[in-house]
Amino acid sequence: MSRVPEFATVDPFDGMTAANPGILQNLVGGEWEDGDGNYFDLIDPMNGEAFMKEPDTQDHAAYISGLRSCPKSGLHNPLKNPERYVYLGQVCARTAALLATPQVENYFTRLIQRVMPKSWNQCLGEVTVTRVFLENLAGDGVRFLARGFSNPGNYNGQESRGYRWPYGPVVIIAPFNFPLEIPALQLIGALAMGNRPLIKPETKVSVVLEQFVRLLIHAGLDPNDLDMIHCKGTVMGKLVETARDDIRLVQFTGSSGVAEHLSEVMNGAVRIEDAGFDWKVIGPDFHPELLDYVAWQCDEDAYNASGQKCSAQSIVLAHDNWTEALLPKLKELASRRSLDDLSLGPVLTWTDEQMKAHVDAVMAIPGAELLFGGKPLKGHSIPKCYGAMEATAIRVPIEAVAGDHFDLVTTELFGPFQVIVSWGDGDLPKVLDVLERMSHHLTAAIVSKDVDFQSAVLGATVNGTTYCGARARTTGAPQNHWFGPGGDPRGAGIGTTEAIQITWSHHREIIMDQGPIPAGWKIPPLS
Repeated sequence: MSRVPEFATVDPFDGMTAANPGILQNLVGGEWEDGDGNYFDLIDPMNGEAFMKEPDTQDHAAYISGLRSCPKSGLHNPLKNPERYVYLGQVCARTAALLATPQVENYFTRLIQRVMPKSWNQCLGEVTVTRVFLENLAGDGVRFLARGFSNPGNYNGQESRGYRWPYGPVVIIAPFNFPLEIPALQLIGALAMGNRPLIKPETKVSVVLEQFVRLLIHAGLDPNDLDMIHCKGTVMGKLVETARDDIRLVQFTGSSGVAEHLSEVMNGAVRIEDAGFDWKVIGPDFHPELLDYVAWQCDEDAYNASGQKCSAQSIVLAHDNWTEALLPKLKELASRRSLDDLSLGPVLTWTDEQMKAHVDAVMAIPGAELLFGGKPLKGHSIPKCYGAMEATAIRVPIEAVAGDHFDLVTTELFGPFQVIVSWGDGDLPKVLDVLERMSHHLTAAIVSKDVDFQSAVLGATVNGTTYCGARARTTGAPQNHWFGPGGDPRGAGIGTTEAIQITWSHHREIIMDQGPIPAGWKIPPLS
């Protein structure tokens, strides 16, 4: 049996078969270990063959000890071990430089594509975003995350100081759809603010995070700064329940059901980025010169990564002025997608049967129309535990969405599926009511050049990441702006200084009160 080669110049899965699988390891107490000695098979999402073995970790005592080893004040903070800010800035610089080399960049791109099949550029995008994020924190970037403030007091010697303070022992539970970008950015953010994280990658794609952690250690990270566990979700759930008094914060990215469960277990000590039924509203101002671009962006938003982005476009509410020209363009663009270039690929959380059932349910709505797709892909060896569906769009009347069929229409199918709704003059109140009724508010797009229309929709909505203008999109979590949900005090951000500070630190106020006692001061009488 073989270990997955680290940052190799060859295919990271070269020669791996059921007879010679790659073996993953846990990181605990500064050492790479094989867990309990038991493993479960990880299957190739393109053909169903076992090609890696992952520790089936059941005993989590060592990981709880790791959490308990970190005080509430963290491994560092502005008044303790400040040299660690400098050290982590150096780690970020060296890791970014390694990711910029062609062999390491290609290695991680291929690694992602092998376990979460999507086009090369989609996988490369994760590596690029992670690299630029690390470049932003290189040098003094980590130190600047802890920037505070001061305010004058009432007399000499009195001053109030605001600090960003770590939580200490924290847990990160990462999703499958961005195997590198999401766990890497959250992990680095947690470390930078002084926390000691225990991180669990999603089992299907866990090899990517393991290799990234090995890269960090290669670049100088102390392996004692974190623990990483490979285990099934049920085991992680038990770990969190057992150690909840020792965990100061759980950061979770994934399904809303799990997010709500964790919120209850942790009594609200969570930062979550969960489901997003993401919308795009196309305004009444039709611009023929923008038609190709808007259609292309809709196709990119809905179907890249086979629709398995937390920011994927779930519904388009397009004004009648656009629909006649837009819909044929959408069908034409969707027809280009196939398994050959992984512009369509396996759907890792929905089976063909589940997707067909949802398509049939939406098609049963009075007035619903299948615009394109709706069928399983054929001629492949994707295992039945996963799905594979054509790029699909169903048109639904505005009255159905705004009426009794709201819950069905706004059910997120985490695959290559979107709903198209046409609306006309006088329907804007219905559109805004549909947006108001949605329960999750991650990303959104307002496609319009009309400033008054933009303001009307922006002012009536709360999505945390909202793109607005002629080039508005829903997908994309780059490092140059905040990405995260709005309207939820538990929301986790990613990418920017503010996202790291809000997610991975809390405000601490220290009031220095060192002034001289006034001459002749005496204990005053009770008032």
